[in-house]
Amino acid sequence: MTEQAQIYLASRSPRRRELLQQIGLPFRSLTVAVDETAGENESAEVYVIRLALEKARAGWAQLGDDDERLPVLAADTAVVLDDGTILGQPADRAAGLDMLRQLSGRSHRVLTGLALVDDREATRLSVNTVSFRELDEGEIEAYWATGEPADKAGAYAIQGRGAVFVNHLEGSYSGVMGLPLYEVTDLLAEFDLDYRRSW
Repeated sequence: MTEQAQIYLASRSPRRRELLQQIGLPFRSLTVAVDETAGENESAEVYVIRLALEKARAGWAQLGDDDERLPVLAADTAVVLDDGTILGQPADRAAGLDMLRQLSGRSHRVLTGLALVDDREATRLSVNTVSFRELDEGEIEAYWATGEPADKAGAYAIQGRGAVFVNHLEGSYSGVMGLPLYEVTDLLAEFDLDYRRSW
């Protein structure tokens, strides 16, 4: 990138990178690994914020003496059923098909936790509601066969083929994609960073 980076993004997600590029924010990427197991009786809201913080902290801890000490942004997204069940990324085909069956004909929440970390820490939470039309077994299996659901929370991508299942969205489209841009810019402002600098 020609512009000097303002942050690191601790994520392997191409969707999150695309969203930062969409608003013209120069960044560098970091790869981090954290245990994503939900705690016992941990609410979805606490879960996504905790994981976002753990990812951002891990990214900040990775930076060496030769690295530019820029704040580290991280996010975590979960699909949550009305009974509180958290749907992360499906472990395999059977899990993915089961998730899509559970989402069929009902509404669910998509929560994305954000964290920005340097010597300070700040978080935000994006809460969105998505409704699916009824899905038949043939289209569930055909959708899985595309490969798109395999690495997505809840086994679907609203920005991809999964959009055909969505009959209502209340909230942030970018939040459902995994990086709510309103909350991102709000965090940047808290750290005195101007996302418009490269415009």
